[in-house]
Amino acid sequence: MPTVQVLDAKGKQAGTLELSPDVFGVEIKRPLLHQAVVRELADRRVGTHDTKGRSEVSGGGRKPWKQKGTGRARQGSIRATQWKGGGKPFGPTPHGYDKAMPRQMRREALREAVAAVIAGDGLRVVESVTADRKTKTLVTSLGQLGLQELPTLVVVATMGDGLLRSARNVPWLTVETPGHVSVYQLLHARQVVFERAALKAMEEALSS
Repeated sequence: MPTVQVLDAKGKQAGTLELSPDVFGVEIKRPLLHQAVVRELADRRVGTHDTKGRSEVSGGGRKPWKQKGTGRARQGSIRATQWKGGGKPFGPTPHGYDKAMPRQMRREALREAVAAVIAGDGLRVVESVTADRKTKTLVTSLGQLGLQELPTLVVVATMGDGLLRSARNVPWLTVETPGHVSVYQLLHARQVVFERAALKAMEEALSS
């Protein structure tokens, strides 16, 4: 049964928390985690890149010169692909990059991502994360937990306005709620901090 230490606001041990082995004690399958990360990064692509084909560029309404008698190669339009300023052949067009992944696989990947963080001893659990809208106060409190200025994910039970305002100015910090945390965020972060209530909420959500 996975067991993690619970820290108080000053980084001292305040108890332990036992987690369900059926949720966070699962076998870690790297191919599944890889598939989940690739899917998430692909979904972030907006797919708005576009080039114009010869039917989309302007101009070229008449033949540049007559078909015969000039000694030059025959041409039908200055917007053909071989002309400067003409249409681009086989260029990219807008499309989506979404990748399908069954819901059960997504949930299993999330379980395994948390299990991987626990196995790597990279998870810290605190009673609560508080902030008073001041970035300096938040960074100081995180420093008391032994955190460094590395990519850090903090998962809180509820997203308060004070925490949101104080965290948005910290470039190495990401704050999420249990319902929005992703596999990529868990694996990308070098340091992961969960509120006790947030971790229990995620455990309950992933147990069904």
